[in-house]
Amino acid sequence: MKRLYADRINKREQRLCKLTEKPLFNSSSGTAFSKESCAPEELCYCALIRNLLWIYCSCFVPLEKIHEVKARTMERPLEATKMENSTSCFFMERKAHVKARRKEIVLAKLRKSFSCTPRKLKNFVMDFLPVLRWLPKYQCKEYIWGDVMSGLVIGIILVPQAIAYSLLAGLKPIYSLYTSFFANIIYFLMGTSRHVSVGIFSLISLMVGQVVDRELLLAGFDLNDDVTPALGPGSLQTDSQFNTTVFNLTTEGMNAECGKECYAIGIATALTFVAGVYQVLMGVFRLGFVSMYLSESVLDGFATGASLTILTAQVKYLIGIKIPRSQGHGMLVITWINIFRNISQANICDIITSSICIVVLVTAKELGDRYKHKLKFPLPTELVVIVVATLVSHYGNLNEVYSSSVSGAIPTGFIAPKVPRFDLMIRVAIDALPLAVVSFVFTVSLSEMCAKKYAYTIRANQEMFAVGFCNIIPSFFHSFATSAALAKTLVKTSTGCQTQVSGVISAMVVLLVLLFLAPLFYSLQKCVLACIIIVSLRGALRKFRDVPARYHVNKVDTVVWVVTMFASALISTEIGLLVGIVFSMLCIIVRTQQPRTALLGQIPDTNFYEDDLEYENLSSVPKVKIFRFEAPLYYANRNYFLKSLYRLTDLDPNLEAARRKKYEKKERQQLKEGNQPTVNGLGSRDTTLQLVPKQIDFQALIVDCSSIPFLDTTGVNTLKEILKDYKELNISVLLACCNPSVIDSLKRGGYFGKDFGSMQEMLFYSIHNAVRFAKDQKLTADSSV
Repeated sequence: MKRLYADRINKREQRLCKLTEKPLFNSSSGTAFSKESCAPEELCYCALIRNLLWIYCSCFVPLEKIHEVKARTMERPLEATKMENSTSCFFMERKAHVKARRKEIVLAKLRKSFSCTPRKLKNFVMDFLPVLRWLPKYQCKEYIWGDVMSGLVIGIILVPQAIAYSLLAGLKPIYSLYTSFFANIIYFLMGTSRHVSVGIFSLISLMVGQVVDRELLLAGFDLNDDVTPALGPGSLQTDSQFNTTVFNLTTEGMNAECGKECYAIGIATALTFVAGVYQVLMGVFRLGFVSMYLSESVLDGFATGASLTILTAQVKYLIGIKIPRSQGHGMLVITWINIFRNISQANICDIITSSICIVVLVTAKELGDRYKHKLKFPLPTELVVIVVATLVSHYGNLNEVYSSSVSGAIPTGFIAPKVPRFDLMIRVAIDALPLAVVSFVFTVSLSEMCAKKYAYTIRANQEMFAVGFCNIIPSFFHSFATSAALAKTLVKTSTGCQTQVSGVISAMVVLLVLLFLAPLFYSLQKCVLACIIIVSLRGALRKFRDVPARYHVNKVDTVVWVVTMFASALISTEIGLLVGIVFSMLCIIVRTQQPRTALLGQIPDTNFYEDDLEYENLSSVPKVKIFRFEAPLYYANRNYFLKSLYRLTDLDPNLEAARRKKYEKKERQQLKEGNQPTVNGLGSRDTTLQLVPKQIDFQALIVDCSSIPFLDTTGVNTLKEILKDYKELNISVLLACCNPSVIDSLKRGGYFGKDFGSMQEMLFYSIHNAVRFAKDQKLTADSSV
């Protein structure tokens, strides 16, 4: 019985809370019963209902219980937003959020992070090496054929591209092959994407090459001092004595006896190691959000500008001239000036070879793109061109007869690992930061693209770890920075790739070249490698054709693309990327500083309101102005908010208040001097037209806050300022469609007063609700007059 009685008490207590908290509303008019807005019979009816309900509850609930409930109700301020439709009215009450104790949360997370259990250790290992999760579930019969085919195709494409991109990095081809081999193996173990192809990427190779060239110049090396090949052109076999002689210098240390090649790979490995460390630290501290600041326009402009730089750097190999390799800002312009100055020294053999190779490669690419749906796998055009060109160069003695530049000897096997030099890491620490960001962004972007297309998920933080260790570990094995490559990724997906087992197959192809086939590329002309690089830039260079369409879609993004592209091409790639990011952010700031503003009109026979300048047949609300501001209201656009409001409403309350004060002062002065006012109340001699108070055509201002995502302190003070200024002119300011964060900012800023008593008369859920309230206010004012 006691328990049943207690349950009844609780239910009646809750019912009593509802009765004491919420006022009664007239469902037909949508307004609250009050002394000001209700007729006498309505007030009597309301009072009768309240008294009857109070007596009913008092009969079943003890008096002390009633006072306790009432006191608890009065302690909690009413925080509600009124919603209404054509037939009824109700409240939306905010949930009471329990304030989290940050200290306890941090301590709990620390205890959880530093606790070690067998299950947690297992999950950590499985997360760090995702291959342990998916490889045991590998469906061999279903996946193996696609993985093997895509792995072979990518391996065949990877070998000539790796050799070609060594020109961009300013390193020997053997180091590009090392990079491709180790990157595929490590990403197979740590990556979460099933389709991304990680390895040599032209843009990353260019960034590495620029740092290597700069440091070689500072160290006193001649960038154009090409080493004469140690092996004769007729020898296609590996010379073990050659391997020992060359790489003893590499493994002994960076001293005065270290040659140009030794010093160059030392710079590249130090740069790669530092970039990998940056990426791992970004993963540890969850800094992957930095990629959000690289918009699509910035990335496209950066890639296009870098492609122009790559194209410019390869022209000298295309036509076979020897010009100094430019460094620093304006490299593109200086290089083209040197090309035209030395154009008379062009090698006819290289020009003919380049022309034939470009025609063959472009034709094959166009045919492959046109008939890609009919082909089971893309044609290995690069490999065919390299094989044919190598045979022609070898048996035609193009190097001896026509002085055509060739790749030279590519040794077989692996060099003993070596720790990157710490003093070189300090020299390239700043250069490694943009390299790390670009490498990570391209890898994650391609991973997310593939995951979305094939309906699986990736872990961006693990991708950062994977690409970081793809740089750290290979740097000990004479490799340089890597990233995911778009072209090879698309080929991989089109050839039936299912998992990263295809990456292991590609690594095996590269390993086969490293162990046995590398010396066969001795007679390969450098102009052929330059042709492969230039043709691979088709996708980035085609972005110029998309400029009109891009401009039609978004003019600001087009300007960002153009600025980033020109900065990357004319200044440098790193500065171009920085310029693109900064300019993109400035565009966002400018767009929020001068956002779109409008006065709204009502769509006839509806409860909706829209921009009066954009739509026809909108009706204005009598005595009401509805102002919309389409941006966050903060310190940078406060003045623009006020200027737009005053301009659209044709009323500056400060000027009007000053004009009224001057008018009243002048009128008092005239009365004091004994001047007889005219019928209009103006003196006939001294009063000017400028002092006449302006006729205001509205009595309520509604601010549509639906497009205001947040307010800062300046924004809250601005709204408080217009509330005060318009109140002096007997104009009420109403806020409509505020989101919860804006409401919280207004409450904290004291916009609704200390006890939030006037909140229900200043804040409305919809514009139409505010308009109806303003009309009722006007009717009440007119009836009182």
